[in-house]
Amino acid sequence: MKYLFALIAFVVMSSFSFAQNNPIIRGWYADPEGAKYGDTYWIFPTYSDAYNKQVFFDAFSSRDLKHWEMHHDVLDTSAVKWAKRAMWAPAVLTKGGKYYFFFGANDVHKGEVGGIGVAVADKPEGPYKDLLGKPLINEIVNGAQPIDQYVFKDNDGSYYMYYGGWGHCNVVKLKDDFTGIVPFPDGQLYKEITPEGYVEGPYMLYHNGYYYFMWSEGGWGGPDYKVAYAMSKSPLGPFKRVATVLQQDPAIATGAGHHSVIHSVSEDKYYIVYHRRPLGETAANHRVVCVDEMFFDKDGHILPVKMTK
Repeated sequence: MKYLFALIAFVVMSSFSFAQNNPIIRGWYADPEGAKYGDTYWIFPTYSDAYNKQVFFDAFSSRDLKHWEMHHDVLDTSAVKWAKRAMWAPAVLTKGGKYYFFFGANDVHKGEVGGIGVAVADKPEGPYKDLLGKPLINEIVNGAQPIDQYVFKDNDGSYYMYYGGWGHCNVVKLKDDFTGIVPFPDGQLYKEITPEGYVEGPYMLYHNGYYYFMWSEGGWGGPDYKVAYAMSKSPLGPFKRVATVLQQDPAIATGAGHHSVIHSVSEDKYYIVYHRRPLGETAANHRVVCVDEMFFDKDGHILPVKMTK
């Protein structure tokens, strides 16, 4: 009976203990990818810990952006035989009734096995299985470490993947089944599109005729981490830095960055999902996931996001 009560308490806490205030979920998480499937919001973050402990991903779902249910271990290294550690920064999408989960693994360097992988499942909460049995992108091209991928579906049905660490960003065009990449019309497989100030964490958003390319600047372990953006009429740029979208607030938190955006079409609202570091915390891995609303002005520029508690 004691075990039964403990089990019930765990289930209740897992489903309803996450407060509506920021941070929205408990625990150390970072690099959150947000999505909305039907009437349900989803967040897929990095588990924020030492690289050798980053061997799994949790997911979180909510109907109201207030109460969050945890889905533990939707993907881990047991399902991805080539991944050993440092599983980072999911990018998710749905196509043809399947859910695809792109991720980085192994903190790969030249000559090592790792980089960007892709897994697939029948449900957003998984379990996900490795689609390829090997990395989708392993090589370091144009100086960009293959991490922090974001997959963007353009209006013509094309899928572009933006990725890159170490201060460089590439874009590639994916095959329709996500098993590889295809050349651009000029024959190139990889195009570098690195804007001024870029460090990592690319994201692409289409809004009212413009492509908004967004990225993180500064050091991920420090207080100056932030998000900036550029605008273009093409998903391939060129991208010239416009302004900072999100940055530290001495009254709220530091190290605010590596974000994604959820567009709730039913409400026509945009929510920026990001991680930040609580005030007074200096541990690089003490990062928490937060959500705030994001607005555009009459000219289409993104207004600076005000972090909330």
